[in-house]
Amino acid sequence: MSQTFRQPDILEIARAEGKVMVEDLAERFAVTVQTIRRDLTELANAGKLERVHGGAILPSGVSNILYEERRRLNEPAKQAIARACASAIPDDASLFLDIGTTTEAVARELMDHRNLMVVTNNMNVAQILLANTDCEIVVAGGALRRSDNGLVGNLTARTIENFKFDYAILGCSAMDEDGDMLDFDIQEVVVGQTLLNRSREVFLVADHSKFQRSAPVRIGSLRDVDQMFTDATLPARLTENCVAWGTQVHVATPNP
Repeated sequence: MSQTFRQPDILEIARAEGKVMVEDLAERFAVTVQTIRRDLTELANAGKLERVHGGAILPSGVSNILYEERRRLNEPAKQAIARACASAIPDDASLFLDIGTTTEAVARELMDHRNLMVVTNNMNVAQILLANTDCEIVVAGGALRRSDNGLVGNLTARTIENFKFDYAILGCSAMDEDGDMLDFDIQEVVVGQTLLNRSREVFLVADHSKFQRSAPVRIGSLRDVDQMFTDATLPARLTENCVAWGTQVHVATPNP
């Protein structure tokens, strides 16, 4: 298959699956990995894809990619991040779990924790934690966002204002090089900004793809975060800033 016909097919696969991997595409199209890398580079240069380690994802913009596609992206990394984050949360704690596929992975890692109070605006998190019978679950009210079962808006923020959490576990859609945490939905950002002021410790869970994306709405800065859990070393400038801010960065290694 010529490059002219292959690249539109690559884009269709990316739209359906959220991400394409070099080795998978090479096998699918019966070409070398070098050929696929050239295809992905050309598509990235044209603004149609964003390169990530081992492949490419749909480009950033003013709207997020579909929830089911996000769930499949970097799944081993999210699991590693979730294990590291959950290990830093003790029993007998109150916490808030935010919207996002990585925070959902954290919920799965909390199954053996005892005597937790978990407040969440993520209906998926609430459903996951039903299996932990030693966990009190409080669902923050708000407008239901059907695309990902998230509850957002001012009503959710007002619910959060009634609490002072031991821990808040936040996600973000993108991370700017200056350390700003970014998202796409201003209704969701209101919730995140409220949490920064209603938590004794703030944990951010974000895989490396967030450093390769952009989003238009600012949640806050890594300066406001106590600990960050990720799967790759941060850019040098951001690492220096985290040291200056006192933000601890934990790099979790996915299982082989």
